[in-house]
Amino acid sequence: MNKFQILVVEDDAPVRKLITTTLKAHGYSFTAAVNGNDAIMETASYNPDIILLDLGLPDIDGVEVIRRIRDWSNVPIIVISARSEDSDKIDALDSGADDYLTKPFSVEELLARLRVTQRRLALMQSGSTSKAVFENGELRIEYATGCAYLNNEELHLTPIEYKLLCLLAQNTGKVLTHKFITQNVWGSSWENDVASLRVFMATLRKKLEKKPGSPQYIQTHVGIGYRMIKIE
Repeated sequence: MNKFQILVVEDDAPVRKLITTTLKAHGYSFTAAVNGNDAIMETASYNPDIILLDLGLPDIDGVEVIRRIRDWSNVPIIVISARSEDSDKIDALDSGADDYLTKPFSVEELLARLRVTQRRLALMQSGSTSKAVFENGELRIEYATGCAYLNNEELHLTPIEYKLLCLLAQNTGKVLTHKFITQNVWGSSWENDVASLRVFMATLRKKLEKKPGSPQYIQTHVGIGYRMIKIE
């Protein structure tokens, strides 16, 4: 039996059945809710490790559910929604969702997203995220000295590039929206901040990536933001 507890929030019976059957087949323990209010109550009482959340709920919009849960919980939330516009994804991620899966989805993709989230949870629970040194593949960040290395060679980063790298590293595997990044780096999210972000991210990637156009560490989610790729 998988030790992770999943809360499935989905009002569409066939989709809910598909998800819960998949979870059961792979040894997950789970419970289900069919609307937003029940989702919030179940989160408080069931204390799940991961929430799979539909946005089109009959009583409360899923984005509002995310906001309410985020008032008191950091439980990972993976959105599963038919809404495929970038603006919908951005709203959900900015409100506190950790990942976004668009319907129709494959069972394999759902399981892959769960595994990524589980690895991040395992790191958090082991205290690895609080270590003074971050390592991912050939990338190493020494927070105490403020230095970053690639293949044991120091990267010569500007203060903004270093701050961007640390923010991505501390959220490895998670898609960070433009708004989230600019607010954490510049303290605001004006249009020119997003333009600056793209420039700084381009210079950072040149220093990190061996092959331009073939991301090894930083993945671009067009129209949404960026993600640090976990190197296995």
